[in-house]
Parts: sequence; structure tokens; C-alpha cells
Amino acid sequence: MTGRNRNSLLGIVAGIVIGTVVVLAGSDASTKVGSIAVFAVCGALAYIINWVVFVPSNLAKTEHLFDLTGSATYVTVTAVALLLSDTLDARAVIVGVMVVVWALRLGSFLFRRIRRDGRDGRFDRIKTDPLRFFMTWTLQGLWVLLTMACALAIITGVERQSIGWVAVAGIGVWVAGFTVEVVADRQKSRFKRDPANDGRFIASGLWAWSRHPNYFGEIVLWTGVAVMALPVLSGWRWITLISPVFVTVLLTRVSGIPMLETRAEERWGGEEEFQHYTRTTPVLIPRPPRR
Repeated sequence: MTGRNRNSLLGIVAGIVIGTVVVLAGSDASTKVGSIAVFAVCGALAYIINWVVFVPSNLAKTEHLFDLTGSATYVTVTAVALLLSDTLDARAVIVGVMVVVWALRLGSFLFRRIRRDGRDGRFDRIKTDPLRFFMTWTLQGLWVLLTMACALAIITGVERQSIGWVAVAGIGVWVAGFTVEVVADRQKSRFKRDPANDGRFIASGLWAWSRHPNYFGEIVLWTGVAVMALPVLSGWRWITLISPVFVTVLLTRVSGIPMLETRAEERWGGEEEFQHYTRTTPVLIPRPPRR
């Protein structure tokens, strides 16, 4: 077995083990279908959907359905959680709507982007290696599970509480983060559609305040969901607060900002205008532009 295959296999095993731990913790005080916790059903579904779509994607050596499958997984898992959970309250319904709205918006945005671009450079080498490609789909299942762990804890939990000021604050944080993400994505799409900007980097709008405002919005909105979950968490379900931590680490240390910063430096690093932009614009947390 080559070193690459060994790493891929370890990634698959790690993705399943970590997901299993979160499922076991989230299943504490979860409503049940028969003897099975609804949280566990949803956790398993997050992986199964991605594994099923992996099969035709691997045969065709294409990544075109990857992002769309991720979004579809969020929507499906949320719908199943809502349908199987007992005595839903306002908190559960609201957070379910939040996840679905976010997933539909992001999924359609990413799908349009890959149809326009024809490919996703992240997968150029991965999609020709079946084991590595399968690892990527497995980790997407883990991504769905960890990201929406707090939302699932709210929806599937036995404990219900009326909407209080903490939940209202969480909703406000989510709305703020969602707004920032949507505006940032639209500004960048509009910038790229302009032929005059071909081959250039965006440094206007929210992108003058942060080099990655869309990621900032993403982190903020999932933090809002976690805030909403605080009043109804107990026992092992506190582990589901890994959600905003995971999103933050993923985007700032793993596959988000580091990859994009490296690409940007390779492409525009020799330009004084770009160097000025990176010196005066924060990587993530927005602040007013500096001259």
C-alpha cells in the first residue's frame, strides 16, 4: 500500500470514528424511532447519501455533483430530523428552516459556479484516485454532521423550551452572518462576470473590509445556531457545540483560507497592488478599509 493510499484510508477511518463519537453524544436525550435515536439516524444518513452519490461520480471521474450533494444532504437530514422528532417547538422549526435556507442558497450558488467554470481545481488530482476520492466524500458526510450538530441537537432533543432572549440573540447572529455571506458571494460573482476584471482579484465592497468575508459570515451564522442550542443542551449533547469550532478550524486552518491564500499569492504575489491589499486588509474579521 502506498503512502497516499494509507493516508486516504486513515482519513476514511478517522472520518467515521469522529462521526460515531458525535452521533453517540448527540443521541443522548434524543427522541427515538423505535429503539434508535433520531440523531443517530440523521448522522448515518449524512454519510450514506454521500457514499451513494460517490459511486456514479467515481465512475465518471467527475466532481460536478459534489457541492450539490453536500447541500442536498443538509436539506435531507434536516427534513428527516423534523419528520421523525416528536413535539416540535418553535426553536426546532426555526433552526430547521435556517439550515434549509442556507443549504439551498449555498448549494445553488456553488452548482452554478461549477457549471460556469466547468471544473473545480481542488479535484484535478483527487478524482482520478478512487480511494482518495472516496475519502473526500466521506469527509463531506462528516462535514455535514459536525456542522449541523447543534441544529440536530435542537430538533431531535427531548427537552423543549419556549423561545427566550438567548434564542432570539442566536437568530439575530445567524441573520447577520447569513447576510454577510450572501452579499459577499454576490459581490464576487458580479465582479467576475465583468470582462474588465478578468484575471484580477476583488478588493471592493465587503472584500475591502476582509479578504474572506464570505467565510466570516459562514462562521458567524453557525455560531448563531450554537447560541440557539445553549438553553436545551445537557449531558453528552454539549459535545455538539463542536459545530462552530469545527467550521472555524476548517475554514481558517484546513481547506478554506489557507488554500485560497496560497493560490492568490501564486497568482498575484508579485504585484504591488496585491501586496498592499494583503497588508491593509484583514484575512477574516472585517474592519473599515485603510488607505
